Amino acid sequence: MEHSALLFGVAVAMAYVYAFVGGFTDAANAIATSVGSRVLSLRNAVIMAAVFNLLGGLTGTAVAVTIGRGLVDPEAVSLATVVAGLAGAMVWSLLTYSFGIPVSETHGLVGGLVGAGVASAGLGVVQWRGLIPVLLAIVASPLLGFLGGGALIAAIYWAFRGVNRGSTKGLFINLQRLSAAYMAFSHGRNDAQKPMGVLAMALALYYGGKVTVPLWVVLSCSGTAALGTAYGGWRIIQTLGMRLTALNPVQGFAAEFAGATVIQLASSAGIPVSTTHAITSSIVGVGSVQRRSAVRWSLAKEILLSWVLTLPATLLMGALLLTLLRGLGLA
Repeated sequence: MEHSALLFGVAVAMAYVYAFVGGFTDAANAIATSVGSRVLSLRNAVIMAAVFNLLGGLTGTAVAVTIGRGLVDPEAVSLATVVAGLAGAMVWSLLTYSFGIPVSETHGLVGGLVGAGVASAGLGVVQWRGLIPVLLAIVASPLLGFLGGGALIAAIYWAFRGVNRGSTKGLFINLQRLSAAYMAFSHGRNDAQKPMGVLAMALALYYGGKVTVPLWVVLSCSGTAALGTAYGGWRIIQTLGMRLTALNPVQGFAAEFAGATVIQLASSAGIPVSTTHAITSSIVGVGSVQRRSAVRWSLAKEILLSWVLTLPATLLMGALLLTLLRGLGLA
């Protein structure tokens, strides 16, 4: 019981740390394009993103429920599984963040929890009905983001053909401010729910009962993610908003709107999806329509490699950390 209380305390603390870290790493994706196109200053973008992340996190719990009971069977695992899964995800996230490479917090968490769950109770613990849509989204969300960003910017160029670009500059500056808020809201609606799901799972394991997401969990996790956003994520903003491709307000609007819409569709279906994948692929799609050389493909390849490595790396980390906790007599 003493070990159980200790693990519960650690799991709760780590869930909030994960929410905070996700705020300043993943939420940077939501504001990178508006800073890169100089529509918003870094300070104003961070404040706006924090507010809309909070609002997005208050809109529902479908994604949180998927994380809490749709990936691994909560009746077959322990609090040590939650701790090991979270630790595996955060180690990978902070490692890649130190290099300024945007990775998926979502798939890091999924990999960590599934890896720890399998190490804890075998393959039978995996909830394939919930996991398979998440795995499919790994492929679908970047593809949809790329196609959506490219299609939207092409449609804008066609609709405004023959129109002096200077006369539309003010319009698209205001539109991108709206799309930046939409992106931040979408991030909160999906990403802020992930620590809610982990916390709800820990509560169910410690106190018994089914995995549910009470209001105080929604409010506290959303608020913590918003604080993390306010802390900022300058490295990721530089990578996406300034280094990957040059953006103007028209292109920034197209990338943000396309990426946010992909996230909204996934959130409505209760599927945890990567904000990083959606917005990065949208940026590349927008840049590709201009001309192939507009995108720094070497950097895009580095980001793609990090995406490919995230799931296996965090699966392994989650399993190894669970094994370590077991060796210490805590699992």
